[in-house]
Amino acid sequence: MLRHLAAVPVYRHDIYTRAALLEPHPHYRTLRSLGPVVWLPRHRLYALPRYAECKETLRDDGNFVSGHGVAANPLANRLSRGTTLNSDGGDHERRRKLVAHRLMPRALRSLGEDVDAQARRLVGDALERATVDAVSDLATALPLAVVPDLVGWPRGERGYLLEWAAATFDILGPANWRALKAVPRSLHMLRFARRLVRERTVLPGSMAEELLTAVDDGTLAVEEVPPLLIDYIAPSLDTTISAISSALFLFARHPQQWQLLRDDPSLLPNAVNEVVRFESPLRAFTRKLLHESTIGEAQLPAGARVLVMYASANRDEREWDAPDVFDIRNSAGRHVGFGSGAHACAGQGLARLETTAMLQALVERVERIDIVAEPKWAVNNIIHRLEHLPVRLIPA
Repeated sequence: MLRHLAAVPVYRHDIYTRAALLEPHPHYRTLRSLGPVVWLPRHRLYALPRYAECKETLRDDGNFVSGHGVAANPLANRLSRGTTLNSDGGDHERRRKLVAHRLMPRALRSLGEDVDAQARRLVGDALERATVDAVSDLATALPLAVVPDLVGWPRGERGYLLEWAAATFDILGPANWRALKAVPRSLHMLRFARRLVRERTVLPGSMAEELLTAVDDGTLAVEEVPPLLIDYIAPSLDTTISAISSALFLFARHPQQWQLLRDDPSLLPNAVNEVVRFESPLRAFTRKLLHESTIGEAQLPAGARVLVMYASANRDEREWDAPDVFDIRNSAGRHVGFGSGAHACAGQGLARLETTAMLQALVERVERIDIVAEPKWAVNNIIHRLEHLPVRLIPA
């Protein structure tokens, strides 16, 4: 491999330390300044920190493949076999079709009124209290009221869902202490999902029940069902929690932007895209290179792993004007915060629906969002989101 490294700049810092996960953008800026491809010797990965190369790689799923896993460590890539995330081509398309139709715009329209009502209820409850934690009381409460029912997770068995979902992402980073510590929780979730399937204690009319019907019809193997359930419940929770909590944080920090949105609610789709661009829910995933390829001037060997850095790409100075400025008037729809190409996040429509519903409910009733104590960011190898955000909602 060394002959391929000669033309590739090297970045020797660990971008997965606690400090780097909490303050990633100085690292991202340095990586982008070094070039379109940067070798990370600590992780034995070729980082792609710029927008153009990330987008191109995500769209070339025939050469930059996911079927060997998208984690930065081999253990997680073995554990994630059987998921939509860890598959390519026809196998990926088959798995995705089994459940993704429930997350398409037409299917989600039937959820719209219920999600709007849930968001209005949560905002109403929050306005009656002096202060709330915007993460637990708003950003988490809405997807927890929607996603588990959609997937079919039993209502009395949701106490560990958030902890388990976070673990399924943590293990996808490098084999650091954080990832290794998450393995038992991730396995607990898998074992529980297997029990749900074995005992058929899923909710009627849900995604899970539909998958079990496919098992009965002989079109799906029963062992494929538990990974598929985890495949959709974990990302549908964490990406939405990230987007909603980041939106509240950003609008509290930028009250003029909040006033812009209140004055012109037609900016809501723009606002959601700008939130996801500015505070991307996903940091990065890897891809395995099937054939020797050239990116920029760097020749990468077959079998190499590249780190597709969504969060860095979304702040790339070559793609965005004033990338470090939060402005909902930006046309940010081309962000890669939910990925791109065949493996773009299947749950992004649901995340957009819920984030829009929450912002709409806030716009209708809240003049200002005040942060009343120091926010705390979660530390996770993959997911970028707030853990606590104490706020006071000032009624309109």
